[in-house]
Amino acid sequence: MKETCQSGGDAESGLERTLGPLQLTLIGVGCVIGAGIFVMTGSAAATHAGPAVVLSFVVAAIACGFTAFCYAELAATLPLSGSSYSYALLTFGRFAAWCAGWLLLLEYGIAAATVAVGFAGYAVALLDQLGVHLPASITTPVLDFRPHGDTSRLAFGGGINLVAGGAILAMTAVLMRGVTQSFAFNTAIVLLKIVALVAFVLAGIAFVDPANLRPFVPPARDNFEFGWPGVLRGASAIFFAYVGFETVSTSAAEARNPQRDLPIGIFMTLLICTALYMAVALVMTGIVPYAKLGVADPIAVAVDTMQLPMFGFAIKSAAVIGLLSVLLTSIYGQSRIFYAMARDRMLPPLFARIDTKTRTPLAGTVWTGLAMALLAACLPISVLGDLISLGTAVAFAIVCAAVMRLRAVEPDRPRSFRVPLGGWHVRGWWIGIIPVLGILFAALMGLPLLIDMALRAARGDGLPLAIVGGYFVIGLAIYFGYARNR
Repeated sequence: MKETCQSGGDAESGLERTLGPLQLTLIGVGCVIGAGIFVMTGSAAATHAGPAVVLSFVVAAIACGFTAFCYAELAATLPLSGSSYSYALLTFGRFAAWCAGWLLLLEYGIAAATVAVGFAGYAVALLDQLGVHLPASITTPVLDFRPHGDTSRLAFGGGINLVAGGAILAMTAVLMRGVTQSFAFNTAIVLLKIVALVAFVLAGIAFVDPANLRPFVPPARDNFEFGWPGVLRGASAIFFAYVGFETVSTSAAEARNPQRDLPIGIFMTLLICTALYMAVALVMTGIVPYAKLGVADPIAVAVDTMQLPMFGFAIKSAAVIGLLSVLLTSIYGQSRIFYAMARDRMLPPLFARIDTKTRTPLAGTVWTGLAMALLAACLPISVLGDLISLGTAVAFAIVCAAVMRLRAVEPDRPRSFRVPLGGWHVRGWWIGIIPVLGILFAALMGLPLLIDMALRAARGDGLPLAIVGGYFVIGLAIYFGYARNR
């Protein structure tokens, strides 16, 4: 383990330490306040939880809170880029690290694609209000859900979402200018986004119809639709939205004082974003009947219902601009994961090559952006969201296990932040109360997704499950064919 730590530390010297606690918090908020609040809130309310989507956010926040403590300890103890990938490498070895890195591609790469699809929805709504109507052939994905009897199935949609793909390419171009310039841009957008959401909540309270919030928990149906199973399924659908504090820990190699600043950034991100999520979800479902929110731009639907044209235009504009910051931080996080994996020879050296001018992995950023743009152009938002939440749940479980393993094998390593509530030793492992709860809640978030996909497959719609299975098969093939022997 000591040899691996030393190697990783030497390789980090190519990155420049420029980020303080404020910038780290803004990175996290910029990533979290995105598709979850602007897009997936409406989908989770319409198909799973109804007005009780507010409770779904509480469940997801609790699940993420346990894991946040684990991220904070590891980020302060092992301040390396790569986040859960690096933690898995140092505690469990190469195969576990590869699995974590491959799952992080679900967290970041497909998260960016999901946000880009949401961006396209808001951009189309904004352009429609201005009298500019884009053809469906460039705003719909290659694969989309089509009605099939009483349900829907994934099928070829007949278009390609060039608007979503183009947004990712634009943010890739911004990141190519360097970290300092990129996050000055991110700071301005995050502040705009927060102001717009607070304005939506304050103005929307007057338009809330209490009848829309009754029943708060709609009667349960089959397949995780409504009732308390629907609340849990809604939590798993929006779980990925909290990936922002993972992005904060990914920034460890570029933080000025990672032992102090990373825990601050992680917990501030979780607190700020949970409060905003709950307020926006409650007002949105109070303004619009939840059944009408299953669209890519639910906040746009809500402000249109308020019939305040100028206010609606301002909120839609802020959503379009705000989603760009999520794309920026997601591409940034994924490029740093690829950098760490390439540094350890699990990916081609192209992804670890540091540009002498920008001091960033420039070529890796470009290729990351191209891959994300392709995903955004081809897949619908619901499939993308489920893929991310599944990857997030497994990656979070790995991080919680890594805390327990590192406490067992290196109990005397200096730790500026420790997971609270303690634990006990069992057969060479340190079993911590918080990490165990983090693993249990991660499983609680991931299992409904797998069960839902299995039920769809049993009804004849096996494509979502095939996409997930194919993704993991490809990951194993790359590991055994390339990464293991290097």
